[in-house]
Amino acid sequence: MLRIRLQIPKGEPVQVYSHQDLIHDALVNAWVEAGANSSDIIGHQAKPWNFAALGWHRGHQGFAHSLVVSTPDPALARILSRLKPEHITKRRWDAEFVNFAAARVQIEPDPILPQQTQLGCICYSPLVLSDEAHQGKGKRWHDRLDAPTLGLSATINRKLSFLAGREVNLELHPDSLYLRATPKHSVLVNLRIFQDGRKSFVIGMQAPLLLQGSEDDLRLAWYAGIGEKTRSGFGCLGLLEEGVGR
Repeated sequence: MLRIRLQIPKGEPVQVYSHQDLIHDALVNAWVEAGANSSDIIGHQAKPWNFAALGWHRGHQGFAHSLVVSTPDPALARILSRLKPEHITKRRWDAEFVNFAAARVQIEPDPILPQQTQLGCICYSPLVLSDEAHQGKGKRWHDRLDAPTLGLSATINRKLSFLAGREVNLELHPDSLYLRATPKHSVLVNLRIFQDGRKSFVIGMQAPLLLQGSEDDLRLAWYAGIGEKTRSGFGCLGLLEEGVGR
């Protein structure tokens, strides 16, 4: 298991992107340069990894000053330790590009202490969950963490259990005061743009979360991310007491 933070120093230009896939594809390039097989990073047989772009949004543009990248997989962790910032680069059709060559790499310490059974978190990147009860055409995404049909803990446990090949038994509790004060806690994320102009998006949710469970289950959620599309940069967790940082 390994988690790193790549941070652009203050005074250096932040990286601007309009769709999440630009950051994702830049990281895939860096993974491959570090020695990963592309089939381990993308596709249905890919191993678990997670990331978040930290910064801010203005309109439809994102501004990233840092990247957090993690994996619970031992083989990918060894490769992640060799990831070079100068390889995190991607140009799209000569119209848009990102380059994190100026970033400095820090290994993030494991935040889970022996016998720890709970972890207060914020969402570094939105938590994405599809509404499996939706009967209409196409996917419908949950937009409220307190929706009665969601079953948050059961849904997250099912996905993490499949990932780990064992039973995961976490309890997830969104901050009820935050949800009352911020009933609209969802955000539309532009995921991908195709060369013919078509676009895809997802809806994700953000709120403080309390995770309760065993050390192993907490650690899996921390390094793998929670929810769907974790390898596309969703469901990345941060420590509540530390905030986003810079």
